Amino acid sequence: MLYYLFTYLRSHFDIPGTGVFYFISFRAALAVILSLFISLVYGKRLINYLHKKQIGETVRDLGLEGEKQKKGTPTMGGLIIISAILIPTLLFARIENVYILLMIVSTIWLGLVGFLDDYIKVFKKNKEGLAGRFKIMGQVGLGIIVGLTMYYNQHVYILRDTTNGMPAKRSEADQVIKQGIVRVDEKGKTRRYALVKSLVTTVPFAKNHELSYSKVAEIFGEKSVKFLTPIIYILFVIFIITAVSNGANITDGLDGLATGTSAIIGICLALFAYLSGHFNFASYLNIMPIPNLDELSIFIGAFVGACIGFLWYNSFPAQVFMGDTGSLALGGIIASLAIIIRKELLIPIICGVFLIENLSVMIQVAYFKFTKRKYGEGRRIFLMSPLHHHYQKLGYHESKIAIRFWIIGIIMAVLSVVTLKLQ
Repeated sequence: MLYYLFTYLRSHFDIPGTGVFYFISFRAALAVILSLFISLVYGKRLINYLHKKQIGETVRDLGLEGEKQKKGTPTMGGLIIISAILIPTLLFARIENVYILLMIVSTIWLGLVGFLDDYIKVFKKNKEGLAGRFKIMGQVGLGIIVGLTMYYNQHVYILRDTTNGMPAKRSEADQVIKQGIVRVDEKGKTRRYALVKSLVTTVPFAKNHELSYSKVAEIFGEKSVKFLTPIIYILFVIFIITAVSNGANITDGLDGLATGTSAIIGICLALFAYLSGHFNFASYLNIMPIPNLDELSIFIGAFVGACIGFLWYNSFPAQVFMGDTGSLALGGIIASLAIIIRKELLIPIICGVFLIENLSVMIQVAYFKFTKRKYGEGRRIFLMSPLHHHYQKLGYHESKIAIRFWIIGIIMAVLSVVTLKLQ
């Protein structure tokens, strides 16, 4: 909203200083600062309110060190994160941008699903919370929204270099929206581009670093491309959102673990969004140029600021837990961002910590069921899953586990950035 206000003041009254709101870097910095302020200052007030209303965590007896001390710690702190994301975004971002709108919907959508789960646990005294099928329905619903928007919305497109003539259509599913766009690249050369609506994603460590979903659909026959491409794409989007949001939810088992990991992932995604949305940087790095994508830097700045601010209270010993209100929302935000930035195939690297936590649970359950059928009794690979509980059982302090997982997250983020040039 402030963007539009200062743009109006600039155009009608030429007030000095109002032009800074044209710069995305300035607005992104403001978003970080405001989100930190909201999460640190008003977050404390919300924690006191939750404590006063006795909205505390119900801790299951897992035989872990220090778990009894966590009983009664205020939960539903995800409301702090969501507020610290949405308020700066609404103030500083261009709301008509389709990517900003999509991220606002993603934040609210899974935030509400998580809130319902926490509400049932805390106020209805039902430890199971929202039934698993309803959580899955919420994740599937968001996947359908994101998938349909990315496929059908006419403001979602990429730039194709047509300097040496219009390239042949990659498939019948591709659509040229506008031709004859002239840009000057980083070497000062004039190049001609076209806006093309095409479902492509980035393939890491590949020379031809793009993969078209329509090419995947062609496996089933060229005649079925138009029909199958949106189905394949939406199903893949649903899988990504479900997997990442569940991964974030599972990772939120130690003080500060999910929050710190999400902040690291957010910084990595902010860099990708800014570079892909900036023509000269995208041209230099030979990555996919996506118009209007750099506006997402404001949302991601608020996201990172909210996570860091919340970490102030969520680090060991935690004064508040985010609950499913926060963890499901964080996972949904990260998944949606990766899809919008066309980096969904990088998720196993970017979200490496979430993947490891998810796999540890899947491996543990599968091995337990297999050994129970074969030997008559279930056996375990890990002392306890998810993986962070395994290390707790080994005697590691949870703050040490969280910090080491953050270090792994940083390594994964650096490796993800390196893929920009390893093609």
